[in-house]
Amino acid sequence: MRIIFWGTPEYSVKSLEVLRTSHHDIVAVITQPDKKRSRGNKLIASPVKEYATKINIPVYTPEKIKDNIQFINRLKELACDLFIVIAYGKILPKAILDIPKYNSWNAHASLLPRWRGAAPIQWSILEGDKFTGVGIMKMEEGLDTGDILIEKQIKIENKDNLKTLTKRLSDLSSELLLRAVSDIEQNINRDINLLLKKQTAFQRELKYARLINKLDYIINWENTSTDIYRKINALYPRAYTTYKRKNLKIIKIKILTTDEIHNKNYKILSNVFKPGFIIGLVENLGIIITTKTDPILLLEAKLEGKNNSCKNQLIQQLNPVIGENFSG
Repeated sequence: MRIIFWGTPEYSVKSLEVLRTSHHDIVAVITQPDKKRSRGNKLIASPVKEYATKINIPVYTPEKIKDNIQFINRLKELACDLFIVIAYGKILPKAILDIPKYNSWNAHASLLPRWRGAAPIQWSILEGDKFTGVGIMKMEEGLDTGDILIEKQIKIENKDNLKTLTKRLSDLSSELLLRAVSDIEQNINRDINLLLKKQTAFQRELKYARLINKLDYIINWENTSTDIYRKINALYPRAYTTYKRKNLKIIKIKILTTDEIHNKNYKILSNVFKPGFIIGLVENLGIIITTKTDPILLLEAKLEGKNNSCKNQLIQQLNPVIGENFSG
């Protein structure tokens, strides 16, 4: 099959690699234009472009795709069988989706119709979902509304954060895309729509995974310990609080139950009930902070201008005082 691959972030690279090493022909890659991503305003290519360039696949980085007649004509000239789209970053108009002979296909990192949109992995962790997965869908103009060809579910582990779950879903996407292309290839003489399932057939709640914004990264210590734990994992490693007028990224915490505090004989300031206060220091481990519910043990953090720190180094670097407001 002649394939044009659309993708941008590191998440997409594994799928491109797997398709490229199969018997299929990747005739071109479409990715987002180079962006200024460093303090020196240096233009940096997307991970997908970097990979495609290394293996000599033609790369296109259009600033605009809608009503871009020259670009659309070039896509038609390439005469491909499929468009494979995974985290490209823009919605493709019908004029582009209709170009390939056997349709355009997308790998979406959720169990549709739950978490349609731009940030499905983050929201699945934020909302405490027990499961997520990947669906390969036939693309249409709506936002992640297409019918499903293949889907596979995986469990979200309690220890999963954005990095680990993204890696697992990236691997799963590559596996399912290869299967999907094979299924399409084997059924080119019949109506592929007969193999598809409507999203409504899965009887799941429709939810939209909006983009994460700057305010989402701020930790509110008046939330429950569970909500704080989920935020830190879902937005890893960028969830933060303000400590002594400096931003402090919270990398890793542990929720402490009453039984654990008692059994491990943690010495805490027990007369502080307001959220966001330091109530204990555990030598060579971390800092105990109150929340709306159970206290948490801060295990790893990154202070503005410093490297990640943990254990005694974390305590020495922050120099916390029992009884003080942690986010003050």
